[in-house]
Amino acid sequence: MLDLSSRLSDIPPTRGQAPWPHHEYVKGWGVFGLPFDSGHVLALRVFPENSFSPYRTLWHRDPSGNWSIHVDGARLDTACPRYYGAACARTGYAHITLTWTGPASLRVVMDSPSLDWTLTASSTRLLDVLNGISTALPLATWRPRPLIRARERLARALGMGHLQMSGLMPSGHTGTLMPQQMYFVDDSRATLDDVDLGLPVHLPENPRIGDVPLPARGVLAIGQAVWEILDRTEYERARSETARPS
Repeated sequence: MLDLSSRLSDIPPTRGQAPWPHHEYVKGWGVFGLPFDSGHVLALRVFPENSFSPYRTLWHRDPSGNWSIHVDGARLDTACPRYYGAACARTGYAHITLTWTGPASLRVVMDSPSLDWTLTASSTRLLDVLNGISTALPLATWRPRPLIRARERLARALGMGHLQMSGLMPSGHTGTLMPQQMYFVDDSRATLDDVDLGLPVHLPENPRIGDVPLPARGVLAIGQAVWEILDRTEYERARSETARPS
């Protein structure tokens, strides 16, 4: 039985350094993306470990294509809006609660806007094999472009569409997304401000935030991401400002 709850529910917050020089990073898990048949798209990011301070974010795209990112964390500029905010109509703070209701079932509740989202992740024999291989591969295999492209082709074969694991973010950062394990999310319901978002759907084209594609089907991912530091002075200032008092 897939047991994500015991692995993901109590990850301690850690402030660390990126695995590659001259980069900033995040490490954790989340719903890479989940499209609904109503035209809405949701995504979740849970990064207890990163270059600055722990945070959770809830991403929402409405049927008109407008993105919002809601941050449960200390600052907007050191969370997901740092990289994707330029492609959003709105970014702001919210309180996001996560409750595991089963080994692979999660409930996500947000206060404003009001969201109640339930989902269950699942695996297949093929995913089990691929996740085992991916976990065993060193992070260095995410640097050669041919190996990144091979992973993108594999994701496409799994029905995730044309993903790009590396490229330019809306902020101008060059980043690499490195999911080590991925699971399908085909069972989910959500209401946003009392609007039922419908049922999960497999889209013919990937939803995009800016020019960055998200999966064409629901996917929960565990892993990390790195971005090249754009401004060393700004980065060091943000590190200093988000440091915990000794």
